Amino acid sequence: MRVCVIGAGLSGLAAARALKESGVEFVCLEKSPGVGGIWRQPQAGERGPGYLALHLNSAKQLTGYSDYPMPSSYPLYPRHDDVAAYLRSFAEWAGLLDHVELRTEVVSADQDADGAWTVVSRDADGALASRRFEHVIVASGYHSEPALPDPLPAGAEEFTGRILHSLDYLDGSDFAGQRVVVVGLGASAVDIAADLSRHAERTVLSVRRGMHVLPKQLFGMSLDEIAESPWWIEMSLEQKRRFVEQALLVARGRLSDYGLPEPDHPLFSSAVTISDEILSRIRHGRVTPKPAIASFEGGRVVFTDGTSTEADAVVYCTGFRMAHPFLPAGCPAAPGGPVELYRRVVSPDRPGLYFVGLVRPVGTVTRLVEAQAEWVTRIVRKEVVLPSPEAMREEITAYLAGIAERYGLSRGSSIQVDVAPYLGELRGVLSV
Repeated sequence: MRVCVIGAGLSGLAAARALKESGVEFVCLEKSPGVGGIWRQPQAGERGPGYLALHLNSAKQLTGYSDYPMPSSYPLYPRHDDVAAYLRSFAEWAGLLDHVELRTEVVSADQDADGAWTVVSRDADGALASRRFEHVIVASGYHSEPALPDPLPAGAEEFTGRILHSLDYLDGSDFAGQRVVVVGLGASAVDIAADLSRHAERTVLSVRRGMHVLPKQLFGMSLDEIAESPWWIEMSLEQKRRFVEQALLVARGRLSDYGLPEPDHPLFSSAVTISDEILSRIRHGRVTPKPAIASFEGGRVVFTDGTSTEADAVVYCTGFRMAHPFLPAGCPAAPGGPVELYRRVVSPDRPGLYFVGLVRPVGTVTRLVEAQAEWVTRIVRKEVVLPSPEAMREEITAYLAGIAERYGLSRGSSIQVDVAPYLGELRGVLSV
């Protein structure tokens, strides 16, 4: 068979659709019992990055596939189960389900001496299967392994409450009447803190470093709509910063007014947090901001300002380590290094290996993965000839230099893209 697609979430389904429409023979391997990625996990009660309060942060009209819009009955920001149902219906509509092997986990994908790829998978019964492919498309995302502080603050082993990662959080009602500390200020942290504040006796939000918190809309427009607007695209980075900073100052004042630390970095030089709720929950007294955790003392959590609180649980919303353990070592990133992919898709040193959806956009990802999938399909069909490995590495070096200047170089920042410029770049290579 020509192509193996790994993962049947939003990105994997986009890749599968592009391949099917072009008549390319492929199979899609998905370790879960259904398609839809993280969006189907909460309703199924499965362990994963999703939780029952999860909604889209991007507008439905930009998050849906270009030729299969989300239903008009959906709200602007659908809930996880709406998104899961939509992705399932897309797979049915596009005729993809016969190409998807569910409950099939990829154990390894190794390149043979002749350039082909041997993919070993394990089914629900534990049986291993080995198959060879000309190409492998990795579309399994980057929410892989939960990241906890190492080491945890002193006294963690003796803490009488529970310590868990957001990966194990499902619903605020599980903590009814409890005192809970949420650690972090990213997307999952603010969602989980707001959710808990409706059930827990007390919800504390422990924040080590300030981040820019943006509402889902400014001037009545979704942020992802703004990101793709011509007037926004024409602005310089500094103009964009001033525009949003002034809008935020008018809309909600300074973050320090809410007891949160001010960001120590300019807007758009790090990932932003999108939330319509967290600042309101703080103002209503249902979420109490605190600084970083210094230590645990029995059943108490002690913060770096010397204050402390009794706690029944601590939920670390400290992100994930990007990991692709089934791939050869050093791909797509060497240990501790940034992701190194030509145009954020192609492995320069591993012919036949591609990544779809391994980007973190300021805006919605769907148009990007559709363009990535179309480009990869054209490469597979030999309608596009890639540059030499040396030329691809030159492009990667230039891209990472720009990332380092704007964000500082890390594995997480190395997958950051701006929607409009990156989409224009992909459309440019598709038009050649």
